[in-house]
Amino acid sequence: MSNRSKYLRGQNLVSFPPARPPISRSSEPKPLRPVLVVLHQETSSPGRVGNALRTLGYQLDIRRPRFGDALPTTLDGHAGAVIFGGPMSANDTDDYVRAEIDWIEIPLREGRPFLGICLGAQMLAKQLGAAVAPHEQGVVQVGYYPIRPTAAGMGVCSDWPEQVYHWHREGFELPCGAELLASGDDFPVQAIRYDTCFGLQFHPDVTYAMMHRWTARSCDRMDAPGARPRHQHFADRAVYDAVERAWLTHFIEGWLLQVPVFAQVAE
Repeated sequence: MSNRSKYLRGQNLVSFPPARPPISRSSEPKPLRPVLVVLHQETSSPGRVGNALRTLGYQLDIRRPRFGDALPTTLDGHAGAVIFGGPMSANDTDDYVRAEIDWIEIPLREGRPFLGICLGAQMLAKQLGAAVAPHEQGVVQVGYYPIRPTAAGMGVCSDWPEQVYHWHREGFELPCGAELLASGDDFPVQAIRYDTCFGLQFHPDVTYAMMHRWTARSCDRMDAPGARPRHQHFADRAVYDAVERAWLTHFIEGWLLQVPVFAQVAE
């Protein structure tokens, strides 16, 4: 069932709040709630996103619904939630895929920080009523490709990289009521925001070790139209990775500092 603009509450989307002020040495820092992390394979890791969260002081509550882990009925006990990528499709009929898409209704309803990466972004789009589908010419994005931040994207985070790492064969439409933050060529929707929920079609989470594993174990993907050859992944990483890493750190901190729009209005 499409939820469309149900959760937007008629408010304009705003930029990330400023970073937290330094904590005084004489004061006790307030304990941070953990971040819920949803992974899709036994060997998957939260990669660089996990590293950024731990650096900021957040613990990770890692769950794999595909293998029987339950998801919480509320995010009151979490600072936010991230659903990562995987080789499956948001269009699959597996119970856990449908359950994860349905579960995204919780951060939408509660106004909690949610981040979907690749498959997770496509799940967010499906929850909001948008289509997820392969490119009509069978083109994929496997490797580094350019993105173009919109004015809204620059308002959220100003230091976007010129190119980012991708590993996908499907893309998604811009959901009704969502704001486009970054666009691309073959897959026009690259980053979106809907209230406190964000979707990234690309993979800022990929570490150097993850790139080695992906390009070695899934080399068949690099035979698809539009895919970059393996050596190009590492050559481009040397050029674009430092900026993408810095952007991710800035983005993650701002994403977790969001206050739900309805809470701001109540104040």
